Amino acid sequence: MKGLFRRRILQLRLIPFLILTLTVPLISSYAALASEKNGNVQEGNIVAADTTVSTASGATDFVYPAYAFGITQAASMEIDESDPWEGFNEVMFNFNRNILDRFLLKPVATAWDFLLPDPVQRGVHNFFDNLGVVRRFVNNALQLKFGGAGKEVARFTINSTVGLVGFFDVAKDGFGIEQSDEDTGQTFGVWGIGPGPYLVLPLLPPLTVRDGIGYAFDAAMTPYSYFIPWYVTVGTGTTNVVNERSLNLDRFERVAESTIDLYSAVRNAYLQRRAAAIRQ
Repeated sequence: MKGLFRRRILQLRLIPFLILTLTVPLISSYAALASEKNGNVQEGNIVAADTTVSTASGATDFVYPAYAFGITQAASMEIDESDPWEGFNEVMFNFNRNILDRFLLKPVATAWDFLLPDPVQRGVHNFFDNLGVVRRFVNNALQLKFGGAGKEVARFTINSTVGLVGFFDVAKDGFGIEQSDEDTGQTFGVWGIGPGPYLVLPLLPPLTVRDGIGYAFDAAMTPYSYFIPWYVTVGTGTTNVVNERSLNLDRFERVAESTIDLYSAVRNAYLQRRAAAIRQ
């Protein structure tokens, strides 16, 4: 019975791979049909949708149960800002922000911030970031960025040993080895697959259809989740979410207060940032 249960869990965790196989042709059709338009982005502060705002990384290892956004600089680029599902997306965005974040995530993150000093929170962030090495290594390799793949191996080796299982980013602070962050959505973009429509779902960060499939694939590239109970995986993911929100409490407030149309700002800056990441 126990062996059967484990096999069922493994089958469930293979679902993202099946989704990938079935839906890549759909995304490819968007690439053929999508039309581009010129857009100029002013230099300055832009709201960027992301779930790891303190590092502005492109993807995460866990499903984050709320919206998140950060501040970044954007250069001029051409992007398609069409939003055919805007009505649905805006409802989901407001639900994630005004219900999940306001009444659940923010209060817990505020308590977390009160209990743990910033250096400890940074250490927790570094620990979880170190666990994303498989996603970054694989996608660097798939994009033929072998230098980046080598950096990820070096960073993981150094931070997992000298950095005390990743709690300290010794690779960056001591050796100057910067992270080479790549995800499956970016890989699809490099391969010429179009983004598809912008999409916001409950319990997930803003995405496009392409990045949503890539997000599921990235989540499957978490080796330890195949060897520990599912509830431990959920617990670690929740800890990561709360810790990231705690690190950005003041930043989120400033952005929300200074932005008139938060939905549009998050959408447009997310699309701009993803386009820039693919072109790098």
